[in-house]
Amino acid sequence: MSDLLPDSQPSNAPEWTVSELSGALKRTVEDAFGYVRVRGEISGYRGPVASGHAYFALKDEGAKIDAVIWKGNMARLKQRPEEGMEVIAHGRLTTFPGKSSYQIIIDRLEPAGLGALMALLEERRRKLAAEGLFDESRKRALPFLPRVVGVVTSPTGAVIRDILHRISDRFPRPVIVWPVRVQGDTSAAEIANAINGFDALPQGGRIPRPDVLIVARGGGSLEDLWSFNEEIVVRAAANCSIPLISAVGHETDWTLIDHVADRRAPTPTGAAEMAVPVRADLFANLHDLGARLTGHALRMIERRRQDLRNLGRALPSGEALLATPRQRLDLTAGRLVQALLLNTRRHHQLYDAVSRRLLAQSPSNRLDRSRDRFHAVADRLEASARIALARKREAFAGRASQLTPLLLSRRSEAGRERLDNLANRLLQAASARTQAQRERLSRFSVLLDAYSYQGVLQRGFALVRDGEGQPVRSVPAAKAASTLDLQFADGHFIVSNGGSPPPTRLPKARPASKQPGLFDE
Repeated sequence: MSDLLPDSQPSNAPEWTVSELSGALKRTVEDAFGYVRVRGEISGYRGPVASGHAYFALKDEGAKIDAVIWKGNMARLKQRPEEGMEVIAHGRLTTFPGKSSYQIIIDRLEPAGLGALMALLEERRRKLAAEGLFDESRKRALPFLPRVVGVVTSPTGAVIRDILHRISDRFPRPVIVWPVRVQGDTSAAEIANAINGFDALPQGGRIPRPDVLIVARGGGSLEDLWSFNEEIVVRAAANCSIPLISAVGHETDWTLIDHVADRRAPTPTGAAEMAVPVRADLFANLHDLGARLTGHALRMIERRRQDLRNLGRALPSGEALLATPRQRLDLTAGRLVQALLLNTRRHHQLYDAVSRRLLAQSPSNRLDRSRDRFHAVADRLEASARIALARKREAFAGRASQLTPLLLSRRSEAGRERLDNLANRLLQAASARTQAQRERLSRFSVLLDAYSYQGVLQRGFALVRDGEGQPVRSVPAAKAASTLDLQFADGHFIVSNGGSPPPTRLPKARPASKQPGLFDE
């Protein structure tokens, strides 16, 4: 028996209208599934549209389901849906009769897969930003021309070749490469260790310390670039004392190391361009600056020269400047001659007065006065001695006359003879002492005459002194003195280099001579 009934045979299957069937399917789907959680990737995202709703599809490797987020739920979402984001959608499953399709009405959305990575990245970014690691005040200027460039990247990729080639073209500099893996489980630790290792190099060590660092990697997905979002790498870059350039991925790729680096380059080639200038441009700029400096210097010199000419025309001539001072000099010179003559005369008068006082106290005059006093004392002493001797003789004669009558015996005669003998001895001793004193005084007088310069003056010599009373011992000293005092045996004669004033004669000095004895009769 055939499974199909012939067309002519009637069927008892119920009839459904399209609307009835769509409604039945809608109720069946909603009753069977109700509230569901669906994981998938957002595709064909459109929204919010003019009504405020968002439309897209969730898909995976084998299927796709339409999704819609109403306006009210759209405003309450914590994470905005984006194209390609993998999410977990919470909502109700239903059908859309107008297209004979089913769809999910989403009221809550959370990242899943790549979306979860994005949420983690955003959370980490906010944490590090709150610590101030991304502040612009921390960023340093790059050196204009580094001596050594350090590069942290994979040694086998095209990135290092692009950097070396670009640096060689612009301005060849020594490059030190620290090879690391830029993808994988251990890549983050290797990158952080490389940055810290470059920063630990000492200045002047065996390995030169770089002046700038480049951390570079080629493009890739978020998972491929995730090593440069690790906290250990970001903190190593923030603590590095060497200016750092981040060149990770392409221009549209952003990682956390880009935020903390001193400069971000869109590509590794751009990082090389930031690190070193173009040598040809520097030469051209230097030549241009030199030409501008030379032109400015020439213009300044010409301007100063013109200013000097203008000032020179405004200044008076040398003759006009010197006329008044020259006239004052002539008047002053005339008064100076008269003042010098008057001053010379005053000094001559002062010198004469001082000379008279000095001559009164000169050694020769003082010696003469001492000699006179000595002679007077000697004369008085000699007279006193004679008077005393006469008195003694008279007293002796008186006593002798009194004793004569009593000395009648031989003993008295012997005593008188003895007394006469003693008197004679006394007279001889007194005469001998007087003669010795007279000879001693004569010797002193001769010695005084021998040492005194008066004897030299008596022989025709003269003593020459200058205006200050000091002896003149040479011709240059005599020429240098303004006045000369010539002392002769009979007085002084003053001579002036400006003319010879009348001589000043002093009283004649008393010549030295032998003095009479103290006891000459």
